[in-house]
Formats: sequence, C-alpha cells, structure tokens
Amino acid sequence: MTNVFLNSPPKGLEKEFNVLFTSEAIEFLTELVIQFDRKVEELYSTRLSRKCDFKNTPKIPKFLKSEITHQEWKVAPVGKRLQNRHLDLGDVSPTNYEHFTAALCADVQGIQVDFDDGHCPSWGNQIAGLFNVYQAVHNQLPNVPLIQKAPILMLRPRAWNMLEHNVTINGKEIPGPLFDFGLLCFHNAEILSQYDSGPFFYLSKMEGFNEAHLWNDIFTWTQLRLRIPYGTIKACVLIENILSSFEMESILFELRDHSLGLNCGIWDYAASIINKFGSDAAFVLPDRNKYVNMNRHFLKKYMELVVKTCHRRKAHATGGMAALLLPADKNSKEYKSVIDKVTAAKLAEVRAGVDGFMVYDLGLVPSINQLWKEYGGPFPNQISYPGIPIEITEADLLKLPKGGVTINGLRHNISVGILFIFNWLNGKGHFPYKGSVEDSATAEISRSQIWQWIRHGAQVEDSNEIVTRQLVNNYATDVIKPLAEEYAKTTQEKIKLFEAFDVFLEIVNHREFPDFLTTYLNDEHIVRKAHAKL
Repeated sequence: MTNVFLNSPPKGLEKEFNVLFTSEAIEFLTELVIQFDRKVEELYSTRLSRKCDFKNTPKIPKFLKSEITHQEWKVAPVGKRLQNRHLDLGDVSPTNYEHFTAALCADVQGIQVDFDDGHCPSWGNQIAGLFNVYQAVHNQLPNVPLIQKAPILMLRPRAWNMLEHNVTINGKEIPGPLFDFGLLCFHNAEILSQYDSGPFFYLSKMEGFNEAHLWNDIFTWTQLRLRIPYGTIKACVLIENILSSFEMESILFELRDHSLGLNCGIWDYAASIINKFGSDAAFVLPDRNKYVNMNRHFLKKYMELVVKTCHRRKAHATGGMAALLLPADKNSKEYKSVIDKVTAAKLAEVRAGVDGFMVYDLGLVPSINQLWKEYGGPFPNQISYPGIPIEITEADLLKLPKGGVTINGLRHNISVGILFIFNWLNGKGHFPYKGSVEDSATAEISRSQIWQWIRHGAQVEDSNEIVTRQLVNNYATDVIKPLAEEYAKTTQEKIKLFEAFDVFLEIVNHREFPDFLTTYLNDEHIVRKAHAKL
C-alpha cells in the first residue's frame, strides 16, 4: 500500500492547490516517483562515491571515450518552433506574475521558466509558479498571447540536489525535480504537444551521462503514461558541472531522441571546479570580477567544445545569460554602455558558433534581435558550422587564470552571498545588485571563492594581506551596515539580514565544502521556518 503525505496548501493559495493536486495528478506523481526511486537512489550513491574518489585520489578527468565516439549518429530533428533558438529570457520565475506575463509578450524565441537558479522553492512559490504555468498553457491569462503564439516555455525544474520537503511518498521526501517535472507534464504536456510547443525543458547541474540516461528513461515513461508521441519531450542540458564537460558527447547520445542540445554558462560551471578540485591549491580561482570571464582560456575552450560537440551531432549549442540590467534613464551614458557591453559579449558568442543564448532584462531584447539579424547568417541556427579545427584537450578545460584577490572582489562576493541568503529567507530567488541580476549561480561562485580563499590563504593584491577566517569576518562585519541601510528597512528585515550574515559565515568556514548552497539553505531550519511563514 502506498503512503502519500502532502502538506496543506499555503494560506491564500487553496484554489491553486486544488487545481494542481487532483487525485489523478497525485496518482501520476506517485507512480513517477515510485517507478524511478531505485534509479534515483543509484544516482545519489554514484555522486557520493565519485566525490569520495576525487577526495582520496584527485586527478584531472579524461574525456569519456566509448564506441559511440567514432560512430556516425545524430540527435533526432526538432520541430519547427525549435529550429531558431536565438534568444531566451533567463531566470523567469513563474511565481513573479508580472515578470512572467511580460516575458510571454516579449519578442523572443523562448522563456526559461525557472524553478531552479532564479527561483526560491518555498511551498507557496511552488504552488503559485506551477499554477501560473498551468494558466499560461491553458490560455487562462489575460492580455498575453495564446500558448501556440507565445514564446516557447523552456521549463527548468529543480536539480537532483533539491528535495521537496512538503511531499513524502512511502516515508521518503521526494526529489524536487520529479515533483516539478511531474506536475508540469501532467497538467500541460498534452496541450503543449498539440501545438508543437513542448513540453521542453532545461536540465540543470547534471554530473554525467548516467544522469542523462535516467532523464531519458523518465521522458520515455512519461510519454507512454500520458499517451503523447515518443520524442515529443525535448531537453537542453546545462553543462554547468565540470565533470559533465568531459562527457558531453555521451550526454547527447543518451538523450538523442529527446535532445535540444547543450548550454554553457559561467558561474555554476566555475563554482563546480572549486567544488571538485578546490582542496588543491593548484586550482585556486582568482577574483572573478577581475580575472574570470568567457575570454579566459578555460571558459573559451569550454564554449568551443560545446559548439564542436553539439554541431557534430546536429544539436543546438547555446550560451549563457547576460545578467546586466539597464538603468531607468534611456538617455544616459550608462544605458548605452550596458547595451554596448552586452552586445559585444554576445557577438563574440555568435562568432564562436553558438545558436542562441539568454538575457535577463527585457529591455535588451531589441538590441539582441538586431545583433542576430546582422550577424547570425541566413539560417535559423549555426549548426552547419563545425567549430574550430583545433583539438581541445582535458588540460584546456582546467587551465585557470592566474591572479589574486582584490578587496573589492572580496567585499562583492561577501555581499552577494549574504544578500542571496537574505532574499531566500524572503522567498525570492534572484535580486538586482549593482547593475546586475544575482541568482543562485552567482551566489554559488561567491561563497565558493570565499571558502577556497580561506582554505588556501589566498593573497590580497591591494594590501598584501592573506585571506583568513578572521579577515572575512572583518569584511563581512564591515559590509553588513550599508547592506542593512539599503535592504533592511524594518526590524524583521534586519533580523533576517543578520540571520543571513550568520549562515553565510557558517557555510564559508565548513571543513568540508558544501556541494550546493541551495541544498544547504533548503535543509536549513532557519530558512524552512521563514518559508513556513510566507
């Protein structure tokens, strides 16, 4: 007998809860979780075993070679609506109704409907976000295009590191990705498939081809269970874990009937290098604001490898998200400067052969569309471009830039880390800070760098100081006052900000590197208590 526990609906969301959690939906979700329970446990065990192997015998991975490497195969063709993947809007949490509906009206190819990096998965946010997607797909939202005319919804469920604490099946809290994927598919897959509009997904934080194999099995089972044609579900894998970069071709192969290519970002990927190799002083990553960008060797080669691998197999290769925000004054020099910076960076990606990328600010859309019009060529994508004719080696992917730490970089990382935790306590997954949007990816690299700099006593260029626990405590104490003045107006907000301060200092001083900031927060009592009150 199956035992299912479902937490009660958040206050004010009873109607939305009842629409989502019908008896049929609960039955489907239960079947999905039970069907893949053993394989999910194997995934977690494999991750843990691999982590222990790296700790005991650290070594640079080798590209995964198998019989498929030299065989001629291609991913399955995609439908008409997926041929052009030039521009998606990133970090669009469907919980934010105003942002979500504005994105549905934008002149873009897709929307990253985000339950992951740009979203805070409180129980209320999950219900509100899933319901807003339901309304969009069922054409129940006012003043937005019909779903078949709107940008495609690129649904991003949570990654495997996240659990859904509000649902238990047979005595076990269920994986967050299965909760998100299951409800998104059950309520929306049939309608989306009728209009050649999905369901389409971004898959986050994958660590290897075995995890792609699991997702392919999940897609196959879901299509059969919901009676939609095999191959309808398509997914773009975000290569944001260093281990996945050595298994790209096998990842594409495992998902070849359901593939929408691979995506490369920057900050989750860079943070994963610290995660996997951070205990080795040879892999200290310098100040990210000064020394880390897509022109650096390890990131440039990473993007080139994504393009070469995808295009060889006739799959789309897409780039990351431009996080810069436009100022309010359209006539200001700063406004033009942001447009110039974003278009220059994205032009470099176009010339590298990518088939698309993301921006956050809707105001950047006209400029990016013009960029593609001028430089994108006559076809809807650049898949015919084979990539650079130069071999990319394993060492290329881990040739990190040289440099140290700056005081500004130290303060910036501390501020981003504290503010991210503060915003999570308030149920928000991303926020503006100093002209950019910050989300869990930038928070991950921020706290990861601080942890690594403390661990290896990195040198501060400006002052010749060594980064120590005490030095970080001093700078954190120094930045908290201006942060409080700007972001914490009420007594309750001040309490949450200082709670964020404490949690941040706790996580950057752990003996063992916590794998994911979001997992840490999702399981943190302070955060769960705060979310219960939202």
